[in-house]
Order: sequence, then structure tokens, then C-alpha cells
Amino acid sequence: MNVLFFQFIQKSMEILLPVGIFLIILSAGYVLRRYLNARLSRWARETDSRMGDVILSSVRVPFLVLFIILGIYAALEFSNIPKAFIGKTNMGLSILSVFAVSLVTANILAGFARIRAERIESVLPVTSLTKNIIMIVVYGVGILIVLNQLGISIAPILATLGVGGLAVALALKDTLSNFFAGFHIIVTKQIRLGDYLKLSSAEEGYVNDISWRTTKIRTLSGNLVLVPNAKLTELIVTNYALPEKDIAVLVDLGVHYDSDLANVERVTCEVAAEVMREVPGGIPDFTPSIRYHTFGASSIDFSVVMRGQGFVDQFLIKHEFIKRIHQRFEKEGIVIPYPIRALNYKQEKGK
Repeated sequence: MNVLFFQFIQKSMEILLPVGIFLIILSAGYVLRRYLNARLSRWARETDSRMGDVILSSVRVPFLVLFIILGIYAALEFSNIPKAFIGKTNMGLSILSVFAVSLVTANILAGFARIRAERIESVLPVTSLTKNIIMIVVYGVGILIVLNQLGISIAPILATLGVGGLAVALALKDTLSNFFAGFHIIVTKQIRLGDYLKLSSAEEGYVNDISWRTTKIRTLSGNLVLVPNAKLTELIVTNYALPEKDIAVLVDLGVHYDSDLANVERVTCEVAAEVMREVPGGIPDFTPSIRYHTFGASSIDFSVVMRGQGFVDQFLIKHEFIKRIHQRFEKEGIVIPYPIRALNYKQEKGK
């Protein structure tokens, strides 16, 4: 009886010991993760740094996965499972660890690149294309490490990829053309995220994203226009955000021939300056001006020159200027004539 009881205790310990080790390591990982999360959150709040948030979001899940892998590895070492099975399991756990570390590294690098791009005029602005490039590079390194752990020689694989790459390139000619065109667009910085574009094919809107195949343009109506990157490089593109985002706002007007043009210029510039100061999107420091340019059929025509902070700001500026100038002209007795067409009845009668 004592022998059976001792054997039962021994068998139980063979099972409970690995399970206990696994639970201890998993609990330690959970506690450590909570501690690190609290410290990183406090650091991010105290320094007003977004890097802490990036690290926190990147390691939250993989960190616990790594401790699960570590717990399984330690539990197997204290178990009576055959060594051959343990070796294969450890190899699988090692591969999972590499991919978990690759995931964390890729997310952190992409997050840091995004923050860096927002702070300065980055050489490589972060779009979905650049994020994918970061992911491909990091995961590529991870795969090479896994192959090395499996004892697979990398050189023959690279040679095979070199030979097969030509066939793949020919098969994916259009896809690769769009990919490299998108990379060229990003590197040259002639088109950037948030820029307002007008294409020679009539599409216009804000650049929403530059992916591996298309550039996404969000129109003012809220729709997305997908333009293949290779096609975009062939079109004539007007970028209203380069070299500066602010834009000239021109409004054409006409006054009666009997008007005092000096007074018209003074009144118009006063109203335009008021619009620049008070209307959102105007540039308060800009001094508006007018330029007379045409003796029209029924009026002396001129253009009012103002300036807006961005492309869409011109609509509100024009709206407010037209309302205010109409009211001011009426107060000052300045006439905006209706279109007039004169008929020479005597000449018409002689025909």
C-alpha cells in the first residue's frame, strides 16, 4: 500500500511539477508586463512622448506570448517526455520566438518612423508602402534566422530566388512597376500625404495614402479615387501644397465707369484685409491688393488678390468677401453694373 501511494505521489509530481513551473513563469510574465505597462504609461504621460505608447502597444501581446513559450520550454525540461519530442518542440518554440520578436521589432520601427516623419520633413514619409517595406525587411531577417536554426543553407535559396526572380518579375511587371513608381513618389517628396492634387485626368483631392499599388486621393465630397502609381507618374499633376501650402485667392469684380477708381481700390482693400483677419483660413499678415485689367462691355474689371492657408480655405474666403464687398459697395454708393448690351438701331435699320 505504501509503495502504491509513493508511486502515486511520484507520478503526480511528474505532472504537477512541469505544470507548476509553467504557471509560475506565466504569472511572473503577467506581473512583469503589468509593471512595465505602468512604468511606460507613466513615462509617456510625464514626458508627453508618443514613443512610450508605441512600445506599449507593440509589446503588449507578444510579451505575454514570449513568456508562454518560456514557460513551456522550462516545463518540458522538468518533464519526463522523451528527449526527441522535447527537441522538436523546442525547435518550434524557438521559431515562434523569432517571429514574436520580429513582430515587436517591426511594429516599434514603424511606429518610430511615423513619429519621426510627423516631427520633421522625413526623407521617407511613412505611408502603407513604407510600413510594408519595414515589415518585409524585418520579417525577411527573421526568416533567415529561422532557416539558419533549422540547418538550412541560405546560399542555394538565394541563388534559386535570383533565377526565379526574373520569371516573377516578368509575370508581375505591372505590379512591380506600380511598386517602384510608388517608392519613387515617396522618395522624391513631390507628392506627400495631405497634399491637395489636381490631375490632368480631372481628378483632384487630398492624398490619403500611397500604397504598394495605388495612390489614394480623397475628394472634397469624401470619395476615394485610386490612381495606379505608374499612371500617376505619367500624368500632369498640380500640387497645391508645394512649394508652400498657402494659396492665392483671386476674386474678379467690375464697377461702373463713373466710379472713383481710387476710392474703389481703398474700399475693396479694406474689406479684403478685414476678411484676412476675421475669416478662418485667411492669412492675417497678408496685405490684399487689387489690379484693374479690362475695360469691359459694361464695367471696369479688376481682380482682388487675397491669400488662404490651404486649397479649401479659398471657398470660405471668397464666400465671406463677396457678402461683405456687396454690402460695403452699397453703403459707399459704388455700383456693380448689370451686363449691358447696346444695339445700334440706326445701323440695323440701314441694312
